Amino acid sequence: MTTISNLRRLSAAELSKLLLAEQSNDPTIAVIDVRDDDHIGGHIKGSMNVPSRTLDAMLPTLIRKLRNKKTVVFHCALSQQRGPSAALRYLRERERILGGEQPLQGATTTKDGEGQTSKEPSEQEVYILDRGFVGWQEIYGRDERLTEAYRKELWEDGYWG
Repeated sequence: MTTISNLRRLSAAELSKLLLAEQSNDPTIAVIDVRDDDHIGGHIKGSMNVPSRTLDAMLPTLIRKLRNKKTVVFHCALSQQRGPSAALRYLRERERILGGEQPLQGATTTKDGEGQTSKEPSEQEVYILDRGFVGWQEIYGRDERLTEAYRKELWEDGYWG
C-alpha cells in the first residue's frame, strides 16, 4: 500500500528535462500545483492549479482529465505537506474509481478472443516535485520555457510561507 513516506520524488532537473522533451499539443505529463493563497510569484508552465482546499471535490474530475497521462507530478510550495498529501489522495481515489477498469499489465488474449490484449498501457507514474515550487523557482524561475508569470521580486528575500 502506498503511503506518503514511499511516494516517489522527482527533482526539478528531472522534471525540466521531461517538460522540455514534451513539446506536443497532447503532453503525456501533467503537473498539478496544489498551492492555495500562496499560488503567487509564478508557476510551472502548463501546470494546473488545483488548490488543496478544493482537491477532494475536484478529484473525480481530475482523475478523468488525467486518465491518459503517463506521468503526473504534484507539488505545493515546499512539497512537504500539501503536495505529498494530494498525491496520495489522488492515487487512492484513482484506484477506487479506475481500479476495476485498469488493464492488467502484460495480460494476453485467450484463444477464444476473450481477455485483454498484450499491448496494454502501463500504469500511471505519480511523483512529488522535490522541494516544491520554492526549489523549482530557485533554478528555473527565470526560464520562460519552463516557468510562467514569474515575479522575481517576490522571491528575493526567500520563501516565508
